[in-house]
Amino acid sequence: MTIERLHKSFGGLSAVLDFNAHLEEHDLIGLIGPNGAGKTTVFNLITGVYKPDEGAIKFKGQDITGLPPYDICSRGIARTFQNIRLFNDLTVLDNVRIALHKDVRYPLLSAIMRVPGFFKGEAEMEKKADQYLQIFNLEDKRNEIASSLPYGEQRRLEIARALATNPKLLILDEPAAGMNPQETVELMEMIRSIREQFDLTILLIEHDMSLVMGVCERIYVLDYGQIIAEGTPEEIRNNKRVIEAYLGEEVS
Repeated sequence: MTIERLHKSFGGLSAVLDFNAHLEEHDLIGLIGPNGAGKTTVFNLITGVYKPDEGAIKFKGQDITGLPPYDICSRGIARTFQNIRLFNDLTVLDNVRIALHKDVRYPLLSAIMRVPGFFKGEAEMEKKADQYLQIFNLEDKRNEIASSLPYGEQRRLEIARALATNPKLLILDEPAAGMNPQETVELMEMIRSIREQFDLTILLIEHDMSLVMGVCERIYVLDYGQIIAEGTPEEIRNNKRVIEAYLGEEVS
């Protein structure tokens, strides 16, 4: 993915200004910055929630700038949200099955008429959904209502649902938010594991620096909508401008 000179304003206030980034296949990249720096706005621009005022977003050689979210999802980009967005009144299984309907193979008429092809297709999707639940250790919760799950399991379910859309780029918005230290360690291992298992490129926002520094190979730092630094975790850790942005004062 290549992002060139992205700009987005709200009411005359620039939330993202001249944002540039490049992700190679299989990258694991972090996007960090103080609260209000514009990180989630960048994610919303990539995934079609917002349309940029200027700039271009290219994925697999195609311009996806300003496309609607369903079209961007169909091209292989999936995301989770800072505030968990599950179908709370549906079961754990159905939350994942919904994502699989993107690639449903039976025609609409088969679903209406309830012909054998419809039931075969639904059985195949249920089997696939169970496979995703097993990966995230949620198979024993398949028939529970999503809202009844503990917070950490809801996070895992949201990632499982995103993976069920068969993405090549997975975007995670604060996946460790609300997790305890042990859950964060487990999340780090899970992120590494799913990248290998599903051959993913991963871009994540996270405030937990132990996770960012422990799992990301390269990091972009955003402040007031602009990139102020890019580099390896070690380079970012020792960057005076980054320290200044987080501490709010000049570092001598």
